[in-house]
Amino acid sequence: MNSFGHNFRVTLFGESHGPVVGVVLDGVPAGIPLTEEDFAEDIARRAAGAAGKADGLGAKGLTPRREADRPRLLSGVYDGHTTGAPLTIEFDNADIRSEDYEVFEDIPRPGHVDYVASVKYAGQNDPRGGGHFSGRLTLPVVAAGVVAKKLLGTLSIDACLVELGGSDDPDAWESLIAQATEEGDSLGAVIECAVSSPVQSPGAKPAPLPIGLGEPFWDSVESLISHAIFAIPGVRGIEFGDGFKAASMKGSEHNDPLSETGPVKNGAGGINGGLTNGAPIVFRVAFKPTSSISKPQKTWNFTEGREDTLAIKGRHDVCFARRCPVIVEAMTAIVIADLIAG
Repeated sequence: MNSFGHNFRVTLFGESHGPVVGVVLDGVPAGIPLTEEDFAEDIARRAAGAAGKADGLGAKGLTPRREADRPRLLSGVYDGHTTGAPLTIEFDNADIRSEDYEVFEDIPRPGHVDYVASVKYAGQNDPRGGGHFSGRLTLPVVAAGVVAKKLLGTLSIDACLVELGGSDDPDAWESLIAQATEEGDSLGAVIECAVSSPVQSPGAKPAPLPIGLGEPFWDSVESLISHAIFAIPGVRGIEFGDGFKAASMKGSEHNDPLSETGPVKNGAGGINGGLTNGAPIVFRVAFKPTSSISKPQKTWNFTEGREDTLAIKGRHDVCFARRCPVIVEAMTAIVIADLIAG
């Protein structure tokens, strides 16, 4: 389905090359100040070319698709405040080149959704730009995240790129992107996200998160965050705290000693037994390399019934994960807002 959440419910609609993409939010309390200008900062962070503000790489290797991405608040807002009714936010799609995608109906892209979506929907899905599977749908996710962050008050959610192309050295990223661009290839990356309460005064430690958010088993905090994060196109893995390193550690190394104010360190990533323990929630997300690359790849030509070679034309990011920190933040905010509202 296209909806997520119980108390703060998010429903996405639209396709990459359709007239619009958008989101409907249910469970937004009345009286929250909200205007179109409130979305500008996070939308700009997601925009093509904006990644350079965070990673110093400018627009190198990013898609040349340019959209205005101006939100329209169609319902749920009156006189600059939410009304308590379902909130509908819509964005136009204007800079589209659907002809770039016609060939993929017969010759699917390796690593992409083309083939499986065609089978699932008996060829009736919209294949242009990836349709409803496209990363374009992360724009309304970011919009939903803006509203969710308002519900969280001073709670801080911050994500950043920590690894690109297998390197954790930001000084090497520009050359890695340049090399991949020259080769017609692509790169993956890792994003780290932390959820914490703000520092109250200089030199002070952050105030603890609420203890006990989440439920055992199916609705553990890790389960819910992972569910939302894996909805982002291209995510391949997630780990909390020590993550996979915990498998090679001893219990005495991984366990978090307790003090009067909570855990002393944070190997658990802020979660024990599926519940928040008061420490910051810390997790990392692995993103795959962009599937659409100009380097020739082997695939199957379903029209001619033979193996074929595909060199993909069009406008694609060399490393789309550079635009994803704000998307990771938005998905996390949606989950925490839903938990707190419950």
